[in-house]
Amino acid sequence: MAALALAGAANAETTTSLPVELEPVVVTAPAMEQPLVVKTDPRKPRQPIPAHDGADYLKTIPGFSVIRKGGTDGDPVFRGMAGSRLNILVDGQSILGGCNFRMDAPTAYIFPEVFDKLTVIKGPSVLYGAGNSAGAVLFERKPAQFTESGYKAHGSLTAASFGRHDEVAEAKFGNASAYGQVTGTNSQSGDYKDGNGNAVHSAYRRYSLNGTVGLTPDTDTRIELFGAYSDGHAAYADRGMDGTKFLRQNIGLKFERTHVSPLFEKVEALLSSNNVDHIMDDQTLRTPGMMGYVNLKRDTIDGRLAATLRIANPTKLTLGVDTQTNGHSSRNAGTNGVYNVFTDDASFKQQGLFGEVDHLLDDKQRIIAGYRADSWKAQDKRGAMIMNYNIMGMSMNPSSGQQRSETLHSGFARYERQLDAPTTVYAGLGHTSRFPDYWELISKQSLTTASSFDTRAEKTNQLDAGVLYKTGGTDFTVSAFYNRIGDFILVDYSPMNKMATGAVRNVDATTYGAELGYGQTLGEQWKLNSSLAYVHGSNNTDGTPLAQLPPLEGRIGLSYDDKQWSFGALARLIAAQARFDLNKGNIVGKDLGASSGFGIFSVNAGWRPNKMALVTAGVDNLFNRNYAEFISRAGGNGMGGAIPGYAQTTRVNEAGRTIWLKASIAL
Repeated sequence: MAALALAGAANAETTTSLPVELEPVVVTAPAMEQPLVVKTDPRKPRQPIPAHDGADYLKTIPGFSVIRKGGTDGDPVFRGMAGSRLNILVDGQSILGGCNFRMDAPTAYIFPEVFDKLTVIKGPSVLYGAGNSAGAVLFERKPAQFTESGYKAHGSLTAASFGRHDEVAEAKFGNASAYGQVTGTNSQSGDYKDGNGNAVHSAYRRYSLNGTVGLTPDTDTRIELFGAYSDGHAAYADRGMDGTKFLRQNIGLKFERTHVSPLFEKVEALLSSNNVDHIMDDQTLRTPGMMGYVNLKRDTIDGRLAATLRIANPTKLTLGVDTQTNGHSSRNAGTNGVYNVFTDDASFKQQGLFGEVDHLLDDKQRIIAGYRADSWKAQDKRGAMIMNYNIMGMSMNPSSGQQRSETLHSGFARYERQLDAPTTVYAGLGHTSRFPDYWELISKQSLTTASSFDTRAEKTNQLDAGVLYKTGGTDFTVSAFYNRIGDFILVDYSPMNKMATGAVRNVDATTYGAELGYGQTLGEQWKLNSSLAYVHGSNNTDGTPLAQLPPLEGRIGLSYDDKQWSFGALARLIAAQARFDLNKGNIVGKDLGASSGFGIFSVNAGWRPNKMALVTAGVDNLFNRNYAEFISRAGGNGMGGAIPGYAQTTRVNEAGRTIWLKASIAL
């Protein structure tokens, strides 16, 4: 049955002991292949330059934008929603950054090429953590299972303008009973230059080592122990400090068993610990200033237990529980580098219960529905003396030692129908209650006091509808949404002396928009790809535009591929944005005023000498356009002042003409 096949395809995974053949196709804009779900392979080459972190890769998917801070570590934004509204999971784990000013978004610790699959789930969902009002993003590795003794290896080298170079090496080995995997990455760059030839304070280096050991006592059972270590540094063009330490240490245990019984299709469990140790200072990567050093830590423990049940042939039910505990602490040092002791400032605990049912009404109709309840607890552990909300000094914390508890409910229902033509239509309704995150409760202030610990939970009601059409050489998709958001958490950077931290307040808001995709095969080797993304939002409480919403964006790509040689061109077209709310925004950034439209053109080529080797090259921003995105941090130390030796700009300018070359091999 067509619908049953669609449902099965979403969950099917195949493993093999044969070498992986490298794809010669350059990816320009991954398209939606099933309702509200985009899947792509991050290992495939793509235009623009291969991504060095998770946000950089997400920017290639329609609906996503990135708030630029420097050369790396941008914050991803989907449909204008940033921060914890978009849940980022790495092999099922949450990675929460340590910086109270968002130097290290979760995607900063992700090197896309080491993952086998990237899945974007648009809108409300219940299986992948709490509070996913904008969506969920899953970076996943496939288990390195072998049917007989053998190995696989993968490596790549990337060189580009501005001194950038990336190295990736991966080895998998094992037999039918056990396997191992080791992956190492290194990515670094000097300061890039914008289209006017001005250097942007943006140099960085990030490196990582990942290891996995797995046991497969039979074809249906997998036990996996995994770990990761990464670190690096990054210069920032938008603030008075740089990141000089991004140490992440991770360890976890995963269990999975399939075909347990006719009723239980699958049982899975995950327990993991992620520890982030972050230092920011104004001493190491720039002309030394007077602020000194800040050392921040975040410790996160994740747990998940879930079972997939086949109630009857047309009905599948997934039930589970998940939990997350995280704590944050910090210490400071003057310019002499002598630190005081670590002090805890906050702790969070979440426990969730979730269920999702997938029911086939017949061979052309399907209903999917889900519900989750989350119990939240948070404690403000900040001491008596903190930065005052009215003067730049120290004062009593009005919420010191306070705790808050809340139970939140979320759910969705969606109807899908396959028409007689190769067309699927769908419509869904969802509700998400999102508990305020660390940056909204602890890092910010309120309009009336030095604490925002009483900020209300955000409640999003979303309507989704869309069409997927695929036949022969034609692909067409449209995904539209409408949101009413109660108690939207807005950050106001305009009050006197709150410009650096921002003041949090709740407002009511409305957003709506759509993503469109169109692909057309032209003959046997040529293909046209295009996409369009639009979002519109209003702050209903203030009667103003909702801040930090990107303008209309379109992409048109034309490619040629004969399985040995490939060529492509990509045009990215951005409209002007005149709707803004000056100095209002989110935990990452604020509106800086209107922006002009621009067009960026890029070209690429690829050569595949054999099935296991691939060389790709490209030129991004071919005409060396000087431009900045509408959603961007302010350039040249946006917190006031300037970075010595660098130009002060309204926004952090994007890179000028960038030439890149990448070579990959799989054995």
